[in-house]
Amino acid sequence: METNSIDQNKTLTTVLHLSVFTKYFIPLGNFIFPMLLWLSRKQDPFVDHHGRNALNFQISTFLYTIFLLAVGAATFVYFGMKFTIGEPLFIEQDSFVVDKFSDALPFIIILGIIGLLLLGLFVLELFAVITASIKANDGELYNYPLTINFLNAEKPDSSHHQNQSENEQFNDTQKQTL
Repeated sequence: METNSIDQNKTLTTVLHLSVFTKYFIPLGNFIFPMLLWLSRKQDPFVDHHGRNALNFQISTFLYTIFLLAVGAATFVYFGMKFTIGEPLFIEQDSFVVDKFSDALPFIIILGIIGLLLLGLFVLELFAVITASIKANDGELYNYPLTINFLNAEKPDSSHHQNQSENEQFNDTQKQTL
């Protein structure tokens, strides 16, 4: 029976990792489905480890993407304002005309770098999720790269006995002797 339980957990963790690809079909599917699968068997340490890591990685890549898109938007606004200096600040057909290519070169370079970083983040996500599912299917633990640990492993609460009154401690010892 124990091998059946381990095999079920391997399958569950493999599906848990692969469920992040639902974001391409269902909005926020990369958070919802792994969380549901993780919470279904959170008590098992193997499932808990993989579930936390998958969700931490998805939150981290989401934040990295938002940051890169914000930098891209700020770059677009900055250079858009710079190109329209001396002209009215209206969006017209000719409002973003650049006379010299050298004026637009920093804009193109920055957006190119941001585009490459976003592509690299996409490739990293594909590679890491597939690697994590293979490791989970083999029964091994896996830690995603570039992950911020938002969901830390729960530690047992050792302060519970320190904060008990003397009567509660006495009652606990009485229950144990019965």
